Amino acid sequence: MAATTSDGHVLLFKKLGGLIAILFGCLLTAVGVTFESTGTIVIGVLLLALGAVLLVLKIVRRNQEPPLI
Repeated sequence: MAATTSDGHVLLFKKLGGLIAILFGCLLTAVGVTFESTGTIVIGVLLLALGAVLLVLKIVRRNQEPPLI
């Protein structure tokens, strides 16, 4: 359990950025499917993938620290 980190702003950006990217990705994908717009669907799926990658990077970075025993 790390209460503070030296790069807290980067971790916060990855978490919030990932969640926001997933949210906008879902919205753009839904709008693209509704209006049958291939470009909007592609952008939405890319934002979904970007959000997932940012969250995975945050989780991997957090799990690399040695356990505090």
